[in-house]
Amino acid sequence: MTGSLKGEVPLSVDFHSPEDYIIFIFQILFATTTVLVAGTVVIGISATRALRLQNRFIFMLNTSICDTLVGFSVYYLGLFDVQEGYPSRNGTYNVLPSLLGVNILTFMFAQFDRYFAVCHPFIYSRFITRQFVICVNIYCWVYNFAHLLARNLLPVSKATQLYVFSIIFFQLIVLTKVVMTIKLYVIARYQLERDPPSAEKENKKESLRIIIFVVISFLVLWCPSFVNIIIKFVAGGGLTFRNEATNLFAILARFNAVCTPSVYLWGSPALRQATMKTLWGRVCPRCKRR
Repeated sequence: MTGSLKGEVPLSVDFHSPEDYIIFIFQILFATTTVLVAGTVVIGISATRALRLQNRFIFMLNTSICDTLVGFSVYYLGLFDVQEGYPSRNGTYNVLPSLLGVNILTFMFAQFDRYFAVCHPFIYSRFITRQFVICVNIYCWVYNFAHLLARNLLPVSKATQLYVFSIIFFQLIVLTKVVMTIKLYVIARYQLERDPPSAEKENKKESLRIIIFVVISFLVLWCPSFVNIIIKFVAGGGLTFRNEATNLFAILARFNAVCTPSVYLWGSPALRQATMKTLWGRVCPRCKRR
């Protein structure tokens, strides 16, 4: 069972060295940047009906909502003396770290969505409706927090076993992601090149390029933390950090919350235009004119 908040929670660093100031300032900048970048994507998609009607942007919206919440979570996990896991210190019952888990399932379903959209367009247009995609994204949240609730209600021994099971399940998801990424790359590299030029072809290439970059960056940023967790449970070793603010592996994993929406903005001109029209164009009129 994770710890709860009791009384005043100390800061993550004691400011006895220059490194402490660097860590603290970094966490503030990291949290703010994440909220701004991911929040921009959330507002851009939510306020643009043309984007909300496309399935691929629904997946982008779901992960960006999650990434925005991750950014807000850093204001606590990064600025205060917090240690999640078993045992925890000033923890949140793993609620805040589990936000990253929503993206794991969402990315996998997004890969399948793009695969069927490109390789089986007739089946896709008939069965993969907007309502179905919305339900899939809701399922990612429900499954993640149902699993979290079970871990918090069970005794520590059972909760640890469930945690180990989740690591095994995560391994299967990672393997699926790798296979699907290779498959999508082959499709983008060869199959689409044979199709005649059209707006639909360009949209498919854009969506495949985005999901491939997003999943690769996700795997790269998550792997160090994932490997360290496996070493801890299997070999009893691994690296241990003072708290979440100094946990380099956790910071890398959370950096995915900045990287993913940045890739969305980089890879989708329609999304960039939407964010300029709905948000940044109003904040900065000069930017809109450019």
